[in-house]
Amino acid sequence: MKKSNTNAPNGRARANRARLTHVDEGGRVRMVDVGEKPVTRREAVARGAVRMEAATLEAIIGGTLKKGEALAAARLAGIMAAKRTHELIPLCHQIPLEVVEVDFRPNRARSTLEIQSRAVTEARTGVEMEALVAASAAALTIYDMAKAIDRAMVIDAIRLVRKSGGRSGEFVRANESEWS
Repeated sequence: MKKSNTNAPNGRARANRARLTHVDEGGRVRMVDVGEKPVTRREAVARGAVRMEAATLEAIIGGTLKKGEALAAARLAGIMAAKRTHELIPLCHQIPLEVVEVDFRPNRARSTLEIQSRAVTEARTGVEMEALVAASAAALTIYDMAKAIDRAMVIDAIRLVRKSGGRSGEFVRANESEWS
């Protein structure tokens, strides 16, 4: 019986790696060379949600948590995290951010605090990870601020909603409504 070489990829694995920009021909993880890409305006919007007890949502909205103003802390955490994405995600490039916004929308019917982040840059690479990290950090901060009264909160549905700019063009997730 011939022993397979685990370092030699089969045809299917090679084809998949050819499509993965962070993997080289030998299957090694790498940072993508963006030096030859044009600088373009790029924007990304991400969303997430924190599901909680109704009383927890009211305490967050009303600003009555013992730890303080949760929405302000979460907004700042999201902005700060976006600015440090390259330090958190190993293969992300450090990019100049022109805008990072983090907004919240309570959904009382679902007992959920919805989070939306938006990041904008003019760079050679996209800003999707910065938007996703901002939404994630904001959600984690909401959890931290309110965990004393509701440890059963669930961080949910972190996702890219839309992105524009760059070679891959525009992406818009289906069934996402615009925030007012």
